[in-house]
Amino acid sequence: MPGAAPATPAPPTGRARLLARLGRHRRLLVPLAVAVLLLQMAVAMITTAVEQTPTIDEPVYVGTAAVYLHEHSLRLNPEHPPLGKLIIAAGVAVAGPHFDRGYDGDQSHVGRHLLYESGNDPWRLMLWARLPVIALTLLFGLVVFVFGRELAGGVGGLGALALYAFSPDVVAHGSLATLDVPAAGFVLTSVWLLWRARWRPRLCLPLAGAALGAALATKMNTLAAVPVLLLLAGLSVWRPGRAAAPGARLRLLARAVAGSALVAVVAVAVVWATYLAVDPQLRWTPSTGEVPAVHGPRGLLAGLLPFPEAYRDGVRLQFGLENAHWEGFLFGRRYEGSLWYYLPAALLVKTPLGMLVLWMVGTAAFLTIRQLRSAAPYLLLPTAVLLAAAMDGQRDLGVRYAIFVPMFGAVAAVGVLALRRRWVPVVAAGLLAFVAVSSLRAFPFYLPYSNEAFGGSAKTHEWLHDSNVDWGQDLGRLADRLHDRYAGQRVWLVYKGSGVPSYYGIHASDPRHRPERKVHGLLVVSDSSVAKARGRLARLIHTSREVDEVGHSITIFRR
Repeated sequence: MPGAAPATPAPPTGRARLLARLGRHRRLLVPLAVAVLLLQMAVAMITTAVEQTPTIDEPVYVGTAAVYLHEHSLRLNPEHPPLGKLIIAAGVAVAGPHFDRGYDGDQSHVGRHLLYESGNDPWRLMLWARLPVIALTLLFGLVVFVFGRELAGGVGGLGALALYAFSPDVVAHGSLATLDVPAAGFVLTSVWLLWRARWRPRLCLPLAGAALGAALATKMNTLAAVPVLLLLAGLSVWRPGRAAAPGARLRLLARAVAGSALVAVVAVAVVWATYLAVDPQLRWTPSTGEVPAVHGPRGLLAGLLPFPEAYRDGVRLQFGLENAHWEGFLFGRRYEGSLWYYLPAALLVKTPLGMLVLWMVGTAAFLTIRQLRSAAPYLLLPTAVLLAAAMDGQRDLGVRYAIFVPMFGAVAAVGVLALRRRWVPVVAAGLLAFVAVSSLRAFPFYLPYSNEAFGGSAKTHEWLHDSNVDWGQDLGRLADRLHDRYAGQRVWLVYKGSGVPSYYGIHASDPRHRPERKVHGLLVVSDSSVAKARGRLARLIHTSREVDEVGHSITIFRR
């Protein structure tokens, strides 16, 4: 009615107030869950980093990082680009170790000299060297969460992050001062940014190029992903549905080519920048005979790369390593050379069973469900190409060469949520809980993890070797065990690793250099050496009695 007062809104009912309060709490639950998952992952990785002695590769990278800081020289470890070691150098700089500028040795000797012969505390130095990689691994967890959330909502993001955070392989290698997780994480980040470039190309394409460049500047095996990511860059800005006219299609094609070119240019610039960060003068003079001559398509590829000469020589060194003699061990069989199915088989052993199921079902969903097909090339194509390239390699030394599989697989698993069945959420939650329990049971021995179908971590050495089980990480634990249980007993040691046993108080002799009849007492053998034992060592093991094990990576026998 004219002149009537406006109606006063009715006060909210108790039910409405409750729903509003629940909505506010729900918005807080997701960040809280993310924080909890990343916190447990951080605890697992830091605990592992604190307790493990240097693995075989770590002293090389730590020593090279120190050379970068003090000499600004590219002379060490040219087979890997500098960025990963610059990341490690951030921790080395904080540790502030004494560095002997006058020491002239190869890359393995420089690292050992820095850790054990220069008055430094190797425990403290290794922890600080590992912390930047741990921090980076946690940041990649945020990428996994956001990628999964964009594909399948908040629940999907949390599921993807949970699979990532509970992956024993990611935890194991993310807690080491090595290059595998950083390189794979940068590739994943680049793919996620290319996915986002479908909506914000001007911002995301340059960032994707920077992430791709960071991957290339960390490890050279990521070169295999370059054609795929450049293709995805063009796909991200290609929208054929916008116009059907021939002229419009030509403009779209030009736009796609320009997008790919932008990603490539930024990636190349990042690689150059990392080398310049080490040495602005790019001084690089390889030792005589250090860089092998590479001919054919591989040699042509190395020569055409638009990178510094040190990078191109590093590629040649990698090809030379591929031509070296390697031995493998799979399912109890020692063999020469490599097996094309080694990495899939090793992943089958070392991946939690629930995770394997979620990967497979999620992948099938991305391939078959219409609303997910647009994301399938971004998740599945880079993984497939990188895995094929790794399977073609000659070094059957561990799933770390395929560490990108659990990282991409965590995101691909969100495809399970697209299955329209009432029981799917319950089954998926059950599988995820199974993954978490299996991973937590491995704490803090993540490196030798294997799933329940293969007997768990205590049995991994029967199926695999090297960085899958025994990478020299348990020398400190061995010292504690010998001191606590076997004090005063004679020790014979065959240790596969870069640590110095005497530093940890282990005074032992090599039984392979003594007559068998004189080898009495404790025979301590790294499990990789047990797996590949032959000749005198094999006879010593077969005529001894197993009495103990350390960290699921070292076996103690009594003779």
